[in-house]
Amino acid sequence: MTVAPDTVGTAPIDRKATDMTRAAHDPRSDEQIRQEQAMGDVSDVLTNIEYAIARAKKGLKRLGDSPEEHNARLALTKAVDELQATRKRLQQDTYFAGPELRLI
Repeated sequence: MTVAPDTVGTAPIDRKATDMTRAAHDPRSDEQIRQEQAMGDVSDVLTNIEYAIARAKKGLKRLGDSPEEHNARLALTKAVDELQATRKRLQQDTYFAGPELRLI
C-alpha cells in the first residue's frame, strides 16, 4: 500500500485506495481530481477566514471603551481589515484569475 502525504499538516491519503474506490465510469482525469481537491482546500481556507472575520467583529462589539481594551480594539480592527484584504485577494486570484502569472 502506497501512502503519500497530500499536504503538510493533513493526514496521509492512500492513493491506491482512492483510485480503487473511484467509479470506473468517472470521466475525470487524475489532474482534474487533484485540481478539484485543491479548490476544496481553497474553499476551506476562505471559510476559515470568513469565520475569523465574524469572530473579530463580534469581539469588537463586546469590547468596552476602557483604556485596557483600547489596544485590543485597535488590534481587532486591524485584523478585520487585513483578513478582508486576504479574503478578497484569495478569491480574486483563485476564482477570477486569468492565465497570466501573478507576481507578488
